[in-house]
Amino acid sequence: MADPKDSINIENVVASTSIGQELDLQSVAMDLEGADYDPEQFPGLVYRTKNPKSAALIFRSGKIVCTGAKSIDAVHESLEIVFDKLRNLQIQVEDDPEIVVQNIVSSADLGRNLNLNAIAIGLGLENIEYEPEQFPGLVYRLDDPEVVALLFGSGKLVVTGGKQVEDAEEAVDVIVDRLEDLGLLE
Repeated sequence: MADPKDSINIENVVASTSIGQELDLQSVAMDLEGADYDPEQFPGLVYRTKNPKSAALIFRSGKIVCTGAKSIDAVHESLEIVFDKLRNLQIQVEDDPEIVVQNIVSSADLGRNLNLNAIAIGLGLENIEYEPEQFPGLVYRLDDPEVVALLFGSGKLVVTGGKQVEDAEEAVDVIVDRLEDLGLLE
């Protein structure tokens, strides 16, 4: 059987940073080509980078949230583009602002169908939410690593809440071990 860890794919990395000063978003939006700013809809300015593909949400406070990147390196590259664009507008941005990864969303495939009803009973209700009439996946909250996994009957799963790439690998190992111990992963 193929190792499910080999199927892990990072879907989204969310990270935050700050340039340490307030911004006039209306003025930035007018000067920053391609920026979307509609304060009636969303309080931040949205600036999308194409390569790597991501969206930077820039707030009046100077906080910036980068979302949509497919790797931690892509987050750093995208934010460096944003910092350079802001510097070009004569906005002071320090050389190396701290970038903090807030969430990594990954997907994986266990390679076989899952009986979610049996899994819900086997794993116990304290870490599980499973209401198939509300949502087709089983929500499994892990303590170590501290992530949430969504398991689907197809054997596919989504791991969210990780702060490092290894969290998804550890979560897949924990899930496979638990399901094998319960005899639910044949």
